[in-house]
Amino acid sequence: MKPPLVTIAAKPSCELAENPLWNPDEGCVYWTDIPAGKIYRFDNSTQQYRVIYEDKPVGGFTLQRDGSLLLFRVNDVANLRLDGCVRSLRQFSDEGMDRFNDVIADPEGRVFAGTFGQHPKCGLYRVDVDGTITKLFSGTGCSNGMGFSLDLKTFYWTCSTTRHIFQFDYDRASGAIENRRVFYHATATEGIPDGLAVDSEGCVWSARWGRASVVRHGTHGKVLDSIRFPVANVTSVCFAGKNLDQLFVTSAQEAGENSECAGSLFQIQLSIRGTGEFRSRVGLG
Repeated sequence: MKPPLVTIAAKPSCELAENPLWNPDEGCVYWTDIPAGKIYRFDNSTQQYRVIYEDKPVGGFTLQRDGSLLLFRVNDVANLRLDGCVRSLRQFSDEGMDRFNDVIADPEGRVFAGTFGQHPKCGLYRVDVDGTITKLFSGTGCSNGMGFSLDLKTFYWTCSTTRHIFQFDYDRASGAIENRRVFYHATATEGIPDGLAVDSEGCVWSARWGRASVVRHGTHGKVLDSIRFPVANVTSVCFAGKNLDQLFVTSAQEAGENSECAGSLFQIQLSIRGTGEFRSRVGLG
């Protein structure tokens, strides 16, 4: 793959930008700056961005089927409506958890939600459409990027603490995941696997914290290619655009880093198409 041109889409100098999410209805990308408690919206047609939320830190969010955002914050799940109104839907916390981290909706509208905090007490939870929250497992300090295979039979999950990307057998009917095995283990020189996305060929794109790159893995984990960035800490990725052939990439700042681009949202035109994200339909009361 010829190295694509990496451009800056937005430069808000986020401390920790995460969770880029494409909304095809509005033609925009949302992302969060976790410590600042902000969510941004980038309009792909005008190339302008603005803050649409400023409140409690948001570790991750999904797009609901009604167009609102389902926010996973420090100790609650909330709804950000189209009119900008925020309503806390349910308080939730668990031992060792500082906040929610990366989240993803599944094909049935459930949400898999990771947590960040004390190792090894953090892990992964499943939020069913009726609002039931089930702890699936613990054993990490930083649960991160997730995705689904094209046939929807495999679930990918990133443990940034151990630098592993795992895969599980996924049952769409029940939302169960089982038979965990290693998809890829990144060495210390490869950086820390962070957020991920799956393309239309079934390959996994993984952001690499500390290694200034996004890595493309084949369906069996083999590294096929990588894209370099002008910032050390690349945090997450999403496919966007009318044809899902654009890649938006978030980044973070770190003390001592020289790059003026750190904390920016990057945009790349690809020759490969991605897959769209599923929408949640969680009704918490």
